[in-house]
Amino acid sequence: MIIAIAAVLTISVVLFTIGVRAQDLAPVEQESPFKHLDELKARIYENLRDLQFEFRVGKLSDEDYQTAKQGLQRELAGVMAEVDKLKNQLGVTIAPRKAAAAAASAKPEKKAFSCPHCAATFDKAMKYCGECGKPW
Repeated sequence: MIIAIAAVLTISVVLFTIGVRAQDLAPVEQESPFKHLDELKARIYENLRDLQFEFRVGKLSDEDYQTAKQGLQRELAGVMAEVDKLKNQLGVTIAPRKAAAAAASAKPEKKAFSCPHCAATFDKAMKYCGECGKPW
């Protein structure tokens, strides 16, 4: 009698699992293919910051610092190459912020600002002249 109850219970659990489980599963969120590369890049940048800090406080010699820094930079270059390779495979275009940065890196016209009092010229506008001290 106990074996029959256990068998019926087992069969009902298996049938319930097979019949209901497919409908109850939540849809799987697709992870970004760049996520692991971004995490790796962030870790390398953090290691570079830590390395620079340790060098500044005197824990590393200049030779050790340069060797470790070059190794981390090579690793970072490899990660960046993987990102570019993945972008090319997926057909991803340049992000808007990168396009804006590329446009900003183009040489803008330099405007010369001159003081109305002493005619001194400056690269940027100021409230007071750097030569005579008078307000503009």
